[in-house]
Amino acid sequence: MFHWRQLAMSLLLALALPAQAALEAGHPTVLITGANRGIGLEFVRQFAERGWNVIATARKPERADELNALAASHPRVVVEPLDVTDHPAIEALGRKYADQPIDILLSNAAITPRYKSAFKRVKGVDFDMARRSYEVNALGPLKMAQVFMPQVEASQQKKIIAMSSKAGSFALGPKMPMMYSYRASKAALNMLMYTLSFETAKKGVTVTLLSPGTVNTTPGFKMPQGISPEESVRKMLKVIDSITPANNGQFLNYENGEVIPW
Repeated sequence: MFHWRQLAMSLLLALALPAQAALEAGHPTVLITGANRGIGLEFVRQFAERGWNVIATARKPERADELNALAASHPRVVVEPLDVTDHPAIEALGRKYADQPIDILLSNAAITPRYKSAFKRVKGVDFDMARRSYEVNALGPLKMAQVFMPQVEASQQKKIIAMSSKAGSFALGPKMPMMYSYRASKAALNMLMYTLSFETAKKGVTVTLLSPGTVNTTPGFKMPQGISPEESVRKMLKVIDSITPANNGQFLNYENGEVIPW
């Protein structure tokens, strides 16, 4: 079946100016998916402030005003269109950056449950959304790792990091019927990255998962126990800085880097 969406994305990638020109040798590079808002946008901001090369992807970059403003004010930030469920587009982006070492591949793009749907019981499960959640939250990061593995291997830091959630932990997840699709997709992500870590160890690449904490990312809605994206990312960056090959295949807490049980 012909997919117009995939064709449009491929054309955007093909017609884009050579983004590598904005990336400077001698600076570490991070590729961040889902960089248009929330945690992803904050990662772009804080990595840019560190002077990193940042490849920031978004499904609809033409609507990502804050991200584009960051790119305009930081010369080493490049914005690329990408839907992580569009595997040909991921492969095209991989070819575009085939010669660019990527120190950190950070899979952040995800579908999170809306408040009204989070507490629906089994009769209210939306199976289309469940499939979409699995494609975005679990298979997306795996495809990114598959395509960009050579670039990560060629880098200095050699880190693959996926944003997970305690909601996907059997040990620490909420003991109540809620967020069926989201929790299952994050548990699947955990297993996929854990399995990948047995392969990457031989390549010198470290795969880890991070829990960002309970982060307030929805405008106009704040959870009492929630923290800001700025605080979450600031603390996660300290954990990321401290990651060594000994952390390969681990699920880490954003606050202190402690291992989270599956």
